[in-house]
Amino acid sequence: MKNILFILITLFFFSLPAFAQDNELKVDIIKQDSVLLKPYKMDPLAPARAAFYSGLVPGLGQIYNKRYWKAPIAWGGMGLSIYYYSWNNKKYHEYRDAYKDKLAGRPVTGTLSELNGDRLIRGQKFYQRNRDLSMFFTIGIYLLNIVDANVDAHLKQFNVNENLSLLPSVQQNQIDYKYNLGLTLNYKF
Repeated sequence: MKNILFILITLFFFSLPAFAQDNELKVDIIKQDSVLLKPYKMDPLAPARAAFYSGLVPGLGQIYNKRYWKAPIAWGGMGLSIYYYSWNNKKYHEYRDAYKDKLAGRPVTGTLSELNGDRLIRGQKFYQRNRDLSMFFTIGIYLLNIVDANVDAHLKQFNVNENLSLLPSVQQNQIDYKYNLGLTLNYKF
């Protein structure tokens, strides 16, 4: 009798880990089957990294966010504003040098030779103003590029799935049986 009791107790203790492993496997299978959505991964440094890349090279943050169509827009905006800055700066110096030559009594050559001193001053002011505006637009597009990369990286991490929905709905009024339009917001836990 003691041998049978000893064998039963021994079998009981050896079978406990097998039951525990079996229960754990069932729990894992249930967890895997109950989750139908992709796992949600969030990188808290992605917005800062995208902004840093856009700060280094305009458009690189948009490429990091995989918004490839935005990079040529950033490059075009920066290139165009830099081009207008350099063109207006060249014209400003051309008018300024012609005005200095006229004041010094040296002959002015080229297309500016028939302009008087007052028109040369107005030309300087015009091109200087446009040059400064071009620099302002260059800095603005550069900063907008950085902000766009940062905001886009933040919005990529926004969790939108089947548990959160905003749908239009049509409901019939119980009093006068007219149809009412509305929006329903559903949030499932």
